[in-house]
Order: sequence, then structure tokens, then C-alpha cells
Amino acid sequence: MTRREALRVAGGGFGMVGLAGLLADSGRAAAIGPLEAHAPHFPARAKNVVFLFLNGGPSQVDTFDPKPALDKFHGTPMPGADSAASKEKGNLLRSPFSFKKYGQSGIEVSEIFQKTAECIDDICVVRSMHTDVPAHPQAILQMNVGRLIPGFPSWGSWLTYGLGTENRNLPGFIALCAGVPDVGAQLWSSAFLPAVHQGTYVPCDEDDPEKMIQFLRNSQVSRTEQRRQLDLLAKLNRMEMDRRGPDAQLEGRIQSMEVAYRMQSEALEAFDISKESASTRQRYGVTRDPNQAEMKIKSATRDGDFARGCLVARRLIERGVRVVQVYFGNDKPWDSHHDILVHRRLGMQADQPIAALLKDLKASGLLKDTLVVIGGEFGRRPWVESGGRINVQNGRNHNNAGFTYLLAGGGVKGGMTYGATDDFGYKAIDKPVHVNDLHATILHLMGLDHTKLTYPYSGRNFRLTDVAGTVVKDIIA
Repeated sequence: MTRREALRVAGGGFGMVGLAGLLADSGRAAAIGPLEAHAPHFPARAKNVVFLFLNGGPSQVDTFDPKPALDKFHGTPMPGADSAASKEKGNLLRSPFSFKKYGQSGIEVSEIFQKTAECIDDICVVRSMHTDVPAHPQAILQMNVGRLIPGFPSWGSWLTYGLGTENRNLPGFIALCAGVPDVGAQLWSSAFLPAVHQGTYVPCDEDDPEKMIQFLRNSQVSRTEQRRQLDLLAKLNRMEMDRRGPDAQLEGRIQSMEVAYRMQSEALEAFDISKESASTRQRYGVTRDPNQAEMKIKSATRDGDFARGCLVARRLIERGVRVVQVYFGNDKPWDSHHDILVHRRLGMQADQPIAALLKDLKASGLLKDTLVVIGGEFGRRPWVESGGRINVQNGRNHNNAGFTYLLAGGGVKGGMTYGATDDFGYKAIDKPVHVNDLHATILHLMGLDHTKLTYPYSGRNFRLTDVAGTVVKDIIA
């Protein structure tokens, strides 16, 4: 071993030594490859996950957590001695949207989610979510990687690390977004897990799959010639690893090149929504205002972008992709500080594709094996936001103390609510569910014990839920 190699191993800590041993082992991982599907810890309720992330923080009291007390006390200070309400000096703000009961379960849903409400008997409405910090970067990181700071693997990377994927011609974890959400690529990073488990980012603001996945096909070299080149590179890389010893980064590059090569045969077809009928595209809402057609995404959501992501997500799930995450749009569109009425437009863009996705998965039988998770990084305050930077005085500030998440399919009980916030929709007071609990439950439904899905790094075993997390068993069918 050279001096440089010794320093590299020592700098990586004992975790790197352990990883080297794992990669050198001729056991399961080496035999079948890191992305090959393998058995869970115990029988799974779900095989795939679709996470529809409404980045920016949708308001729970304006969507799925109605609060009559807000009507009664509208325009008055929040009763009690809550320090946040007193400090912000904002009076309570009733929802401008009406609620109605839907389905046999009679769960109340806001008018801005009428189509999703038609699926309410298949949905578990968790009304007692909470997270640690009411700031976008930290909260969105925690919801995606389980921590408040960067440098840790995303939940999707943990899933493909634990289970692999069922389609060798497509990545196991795909992140779709029209633009880039707040924090960006850290949200689908594999961090210290093998690089092959990193999420593949694909922009979903284009109809043409050649533009969604640029440079996938080499117009100058035939696939036969590419295969010869890759085989040669693989042999050279293996020779280098035989000489230097196991190298996780090099192994990840080899696997990524192999996946990219195989994607040429299936990826463009999977992302091509023109293969869907006009009626299907219309059901999802894949339309665009002609005046917006040539606009670049700056603030954006544009009509049809999130819908396109949901339709592509369904096509990917049909093809055996393990994890698909669809972000609502560029940056944080649901961040309605100025005017909560903006939620009406956002709801129109989200409601139709969510409902279409749930109905299509159910009709095809895939909802039974696919867990659909819907929510943002936090919710919003029940009182009006005040302060000089606010132009319109009917917006809401961030609320991490209590908000709502939706779960459907994949072994979850439908037509039920779980937990509750206080009378004003501010704090989770009944059966609170922390982000770590949500992640533990997702892993459990996929057949993974969150305390056993670990990875050695820098001298200790890490996991998605760190040292916390409890499976919410009451919502499991």
C-alpha cells in the first residue's frame, strides 16, 4: 500500500476499512450487484414508493385539517399564552376555502383538493406531523434525509441500498422536478452510501424525452461500439481495483456507466408521455398556457409541470422503478407568506394530477404495492403573518409544530385520520408523528427495519432515522 492510499483509508475512518471488507467480500453484494433486487428484512406491504413533495409548506388548515374555531375567533389574538403567537402579533385567520365531507369515511377536505377528495377512502390523513425547525433549508433537508444538516443520504438512497430495484435498465431512484427545489441536489444525494444509490435528477418541464434526458444517446457511436468501450473500461477499472484494493467511488462510477448504457433501451420510452392517450394527458392536466410555453422557470410553477411529473411517475412505477419523488416546482412554490389565496392556484395544479395518479394506480392494481406519500417540509401558522416585508396581510408564516401528510396504498389504511392538532391547527397534540417516525414507517412498509438498515461510516453505523423513529403501526392495514 502506498503512503497516499494509507492516508486515504485512515482519513475515511474505520468505516472505510469496513466498507473495503464488504466490497472485497464475495458474498451477496458482490455477486448480484448493488442495484439488483434483494429480499427485505421481513415480508413487505409495498414494493415501490412515490413521494409527491409539495415544497414550500402547504397550509394544513386550508387543505386537510379544518378548524371551525378559526371562523369563531377570526381577527382576534390566539387564546392562551402561546409564545409564538404572542411574539408574532398576528390575529387568527380563518380559511378562505370551504370544506366538505367526502367518501364513506366522511373526512372533510378543502375545496382546493376536490378531486383528491374523491380518493379519500384510499387515503390516511395524518394530521399530527411535526418537525424540528421552521426554516426551509433545514426542514426540507430533514424531510428528505432525516437530518437538519447536509452530508447524509436521502431516504430514496437508503431504500435502494436496502432493496435494490426491479428494473436494471432504469435507475432505482428518480427525482423529478420542473426547476430545482430549495437546497437542490442534496435532497437526492447518496452521501456516504455507494454512489450508485444516488437519485437521478430529471427535469419534468419538457414534453420531449430527448430534452428531459439530454445526451443519453451518442449519435456518433453505435450501441455495439459503446458496449465494447464500456467493457474495456470495466476491465481497466477492475485491474486498477485489483492493484489498489476496493474503491467505493470507482465501483459507483462503473455501476453508473452501466445503468446509463442500459437506459438507452428503455428510459426515453418511459419518459415519453406522448405514448399516453390524449384523454389520459387531459385527466392528469398536462396542459400549458401558450403564453407560458417559451418561459423559463423562475418562480414557477407552470400549468402542467407537476402533472407531467405525476404521469411520468406512474410510468416509472409500472416499469419497476423502486423510488420516484416528484417535487412540485422550482424553489418553494407553496410558501404563501403574502397571500394564502395563492393556495387556490397551487391546489388547481396539484389536485388533478394527484387524483389521476391515485386512480390509475388503483385501477391497475399497483396501488396495493405502491406507497404514495404527499406533503411538504412543514405547514403554516393559523394566524395572519405580520411584519413590514409582507405586502398583503392574509398570508401565513411557517409552522413546524403541527401539519398534515397524506399516505395511500402500500399497506396503509384508507379512509382514516390519524392524530390531531389543537383547536386552531397549530400544534400536534394527539398522537404526534415526527419526521423520523414517518421515515421509520415508510421503511417498515417496504419490509425494512429502520434500526437494522445501517451503513458503517467514519467509525459508527448510520441509519436514516439516526437514534430515533417509531413505526406508526395504527395506520398499517
